Parts: sequence; structure tokens; C-alpha cells
Amino acid sequence: MRVLGVDPGLTRCGVGVVEGVAGRPLTMIGVGVVRTPSDADLGARLVAVEEGLERWLDEHRPDRVAVERVFSQHNVSTVMGTAQASAVAILCASRRGIPVVLHTPSEVKAAVTGSGRADKAQIGAMVTRLLRLAAPPKPADAADALALAICHIWRSPAQNRLQRAVAEHAARHPGRPAPGAAPRPSKGPTA
Repeated sequence: MRVLGVDPGLTRCGVGVVEGVAGRPLTMIGVGVVRTPSDADLGARLVAVEEGLERWLDEHRPDRVAVERVFSQHNVSTVMGTAQASAVAILCASRRGIPVVLHTPSEVKAAVTGSGRADKAQIGAMVTRLLRLAAPPKPADAADALALAICHIWRSPAQNRLQRAVAEHAARHPGRPAPGAAPRPSKGPTA
């Protein structure tokens, strides 16, 4: 499986391509950053992110695109830029019919380092080790993108088994939620 990891950002959007399967050594295919000038118009910046991501998709032809799920921060302008870049990545992949998966930062950290609270240096060190690189990718956005791709490759077998189990349950028991699923909201009394 070949996965393009995207660490969304409006100024620096990290991108990294990793190939392999869970349980085997992984290979880095490419890593980099799509940059936009902070003083440019928002529309121009989003177009630049799109063009950069399209080049990566053209060149590397991934099977999946793994994007970091946007999470709440105190700095609303940072969250907005991240969300906008994330939407561009999802759009570019979806336009090509490439499945997109979202992973939270803590999922990625836990998958790559064993701790959901790992810092940037720990992520960079583990990405370097796991991909047998000479040095950590710079800037940290690039290492984070590789970590997203690694996380997806490692987690996808379990996610696929879970999706199959849910689908099989739905086929055998129409209208009943799968065990452990959130209960369906009540419609309440009807008039």
C-alpha cells in the first residue's frame, strides 16, 4: 500500500509518501512541504496548496491519503487555516477517487511512538528510525506527514477487519446496531 500523509497547514503543509504493509519494513518514497507566503491572499494560498498537493498526487499515485484530523486549539486563526488546508487535501484526493482517512494527532503519536503525548522531537526520531533515514525530515511538518502515512499503514488491517465485522453484522441483523455501537437516538413520541 502506498499512502500520502498530509499534515495540513496554510503556511507549511507537510507531505510524505510511505509504502509498505503492516508487519514489514516500510519505505519512504518522498517527503516535503507545500509552502505558501503568509502575506498572500487566502484564495491564492489555498490554490497554491491545491497545486502542490496535485503535483504530489500526480507524481506518487498513492492508494490512500491520510490527513491529520483538525482538533480544537485556542488559536482560532490557526485552526481555520489548518481546517482549510485539510479540506483542500480531502478534495484533491476525493476528486481522483482516492480514499481519504483522518487520524487524530494522538492516534498518530501513539502509533508511531507508543505515547499519545509524544513531542515533535520524539516523532521525528521514531520516523527516522522506522524508515531507516539518515536524519529526521525537516521541518517537523514533513516528519508529521510521514508519521500519518505510517500510522495509516499500521492501523489499516485492524480498521478493515472492524469495517467488515460491522458490515457483516448489519447484513445479518438489519436495523440493529453493532455491539458496542452508540445507541440510536429515540425519535420520541409522535403526534
